[in-house]
Amino acid sequence: MLMPLFKPISCTVEWLVSNIDHGSLGLPDIQRPFVWNNRQVRDLFDSMFRGYPVGFLLFWAASVNQGSRQIGSIGHGTDTPALLIIDGQQRLTSLYAVMKGKPILDKNFAERPIKIAFHPEKGIFEVHTAALARSPEWIPNISDLFTQPGSSRKHINAFLERLEAAQGEIASTREEIIAENIEQLLNVKGYSFSALEIDKDTDEELVSDIFVRVNSGGQKLNQSDFILTLMSVFWDEGRNTLETFCKLSRIPSDHEATPYNYFTKPEPGDMLRVSVGLAFKRARLKYGYQVLRGKNLETGEVTAALREAQFDSFKAAQAKVLDLQNWKDFLRCLYTAGFRSEKMITSGTGLMYAYTFYLIGKYDYALSGDTLRLAIARWFFMTSLTARYSSSPESKMEEDLADLRGIQTGQDFLAHLDHVIRDTLTDDFWNITLVNDLAKAAARSPSLFAYYAALVLLDARVLFSDLKVADMLDQAMRGDREALERHHLFPKAHLARIGISDDRDRNQIANYALVEWDRNTAIADDSPAEYFPAQQAKWANNPNLRKDLRLHALPEGWECMEYGAFLEKRRRLMAQIIRDGFTKLLR
Repeated sequence: MLMPLFKPISCTVEWLVSNIDHGSLGLPDIQRPFVWNNRQVRDLFDSMFRGYPVGFLLFWAASVNQGSRQIGSIGHGTDTPALLIIDGQQRLTSLYAVMKGKPILDKNFAERPIKIAFHPEKGIFEVHTAALARSPEWIPNISDLFTQPGSSRKHINAFLERLEAAQGEIASTREEIIAENIEQLLNVKGYSFSALEIDKDTDEELVSDIFVRVNSGGQKLNQSDFILTLMSVFWDEGRNTLETFCKLSRIPSDHEATPYNYFTKPEPGDMLRVSVGLAFKRARLKYGYQVLRGKNLETGEVTAALREAQFDSFKAAQAKVLDLQNWKDFLRCLYTAGFRSEKMITSGTGLMYAYTFYLIGKYDYALSGDTLRLAIARWFFMTSLTARYSSSPESKMEEDLADLRGIQTGQDFLAHLDHVIRDTLTDDFWNITLVNDLAKAAARSPSLFAYYAALVLLDARVLFSDLKVADMLDQAMRGDREALERHHLFPKAHLARIGISDDRDRNQIANYALVEWDRNTAIADDSPAEYFPAQQAKWANNPNLRKDLRLHALPEGWECMEYGAFLEKRRRLMAQIIRDGFTKLLR
């Protein structure tokens, strides 16, 4: 009969918080980042206050041989925790942050406090707001009760004095209720958690497997979480490097090169996709997890030797993925494709898959420089325009990676990418599919952003301006208002006056044009027959006017057209401009 790998234990909130603070209870990195919102923390304290169950915890008794893989704690004290938290991090991080008044790092790696307010008379909790902080009936931040010195009586008296100063004398019955509820909140320190302790002799891989199985139910983890689990067990340094890269991608720096950019703020899981694709030519992260466990995907056999070999491949791939020169060189591919900011990116996954192809081209096929940059620019333009990875992205990328098998040379790789592009961007696509795709109302549309990218590639000016679209879309030009605004060529109020009031009709993609914000304000609600001749007259002597009107897909006499006829004509012209822009990448 198999013996269980764990034993049941019981521990109070006060014991848990104290041991986290002193380092004997470690919060391990095999856990996902803190993702609870403040409402969930509020509900946790409300449940404990009322004596409700809040779930069990899972610990791993630390072995003296685990020193090289210890994660430590978020407090201070010993460097070697006696227990590691395997399941329950969100609850314990919440408890520690609130009861010690400590900020937490959120999923964007930004520090933020967790402030929970308490109404002592009603015995209810709410997330802190400025309004509650001003109300004498609320304790605006319960952390103050746990962190400020003094007896429970002192805290009760301090609250009653504040309440009396605002409301006058407090009835004894109210005082009793308030005192009882504050006392009960402070007694949350004695709330007892049920926990299971995994034996210290259980190896790291088995603990990792337990963690994955425990988290396969309830709040689902994704496959990247499972890979991060394995990294924490077998390559903690690599996970730290990965998370630091993602953190720095969000923080501008004037002093040194960092991953920061205007296109994407990647999560660790995003970069894992690229590493798995580069190392194993797989898009499904579940395959990446299985391979890193040491599984032979053909035979199903799992071995430690294969796991070690696969981790070596993965480590080499991640080094290339996180290399700053590679990262910035790839982002220049997007720039070359006419894209200028995150606002023009409709698929973060598609961006990461383009990075995968860039690295495959560089390292597997020894391509570099202008040739590779243009090839990836064409590929990204195509995948973005066609939303190639918007539906079942892993399956589609699996097919794309599988198609590379048997390709031996860099020239064959380039020829393959261009073959896929030609098969996708056919005459029927340009003349029918794309025109139909433009026949919609969408604030974020792949075809709309491809049109903007085409304007950049064609060196277009902003409508009724000497400024270039490329410059004005650059995030460095951003102020309190966007440098460019989407102007309704047929203003919404004008359309309403002629009986077109449905926003699905008024907000058609083909009714938008990029103008500077002050001109958009000046045009206001005038009909095109009123404002366009006046604007055109101001630019009558500009030799670029005819070209500008063509690039902005404005048909001759458009301002006097019936609205439906205008939309139909402009969609076809926009599709042609997108095609012309893409053609610039074929050089």
